[in-house]
Amino acid sequence: MASFDAASKKQVETNPQDFVDLCFKFGLANITVLEVVTPEQPTVEMHQADILIKALRDGQEVLVHFEFQTTDSYDPEMPLRMAGYIIRAIEVYRLPVYSNVIYLRPNAGNNDPGKFAQNLEGHNISIEYQVFCLIEMDGQEIFDLKPVGLIPFTPLMKPPADMNEEEWLRRCVQTADGIDVPNKPEYLGSLAVLGNLIYDAQTILEIISEETMQQSSIAEYLAPEAHEQGIQQGIQQGIQRGVRESTRENILEILAIRLQPDAAETFKPTLEAIDDLQRLKQLHRAAILAESPEDFTQALNEKNK
Repeated sequence: MASFDAASKKQVETNPQDFVDLCFKFGLANITVLEVVTPEQPTVEMHQADILIKALRDGQEVLVHFEFQTTDSYDPEMPLRMAGYIIRAIEVYRLPVYSNVIYLRPNAGNNDPGKFAQNLEGHNISIEYQVFCLIEMDGQEIFDLKPVGLIPFTPLMKPPADMNEEEWLRRCVQTADGIDVPNKPEYLGSLAVLGNLIYDAQTILEIISEETMQQSSIAEYLAPEAHEQGIQQGIQQGIQRGVRESTRENILEILAIRLQPDAAETFKPTLEAIDDLQRLKQLHRAAILAESPEDFTQALNEKNK
């Protein structure tokens, strides 16, 4: 699982009420979390659905579903994917479903209509869900509300108009460090991983170190396998891992846009097996230049130059 997905799911699993409140506009509905459901159970065919939360709304059990996306979905497109998740959840649990997709990257989700529709006379289908693009959310409002589970996502949200990116990131770290949570290094680590979608990883770690003096703990969280070999190496491995994941995401997005929607899915397993950052950067350039799937296949088959 990509570290972005893991960091996102960790916050929902730890603080499900905050995300349910987000779905219902923070207090506009009388709803209480009962449990976080695990769709990966053998008896439940929910496949890749990210998070299901069982809750009680006005005395009735309901499901609140969250899907996290770093980029746009092309094969299948998000409306079709969400329709499939929603129908399967209703079939399996026989409960009303409130479904949401959260886009992490600033350039993702702009064209998601929040609705699957089939318009055939006598066979119309309409399935709606809620779309959250983090870059459109007011980060200061989240600070004011202080939902613990959402604070690590604030580096991806809209900052105040008079604040530059580094000032905003510093404010996000300061606010997260002021939150009372059982495992502060893990909490700040989630912020670092998510923030790496748009900020340089070294900048994030330097600010965390300056503001909290916990750089070593964050490095251990980002790259625990390297801790015994030294903190500096752990930091570097955390940075490299984030850059690799980001580069893979960029390649897949380019392939989906330049070639065809299913091209990204075709090449995804191969790209995920490549850990050499220099090789991934070469393939990023190849994706930009490719005129066909065959062109990119040829680039994949070429040896590093």
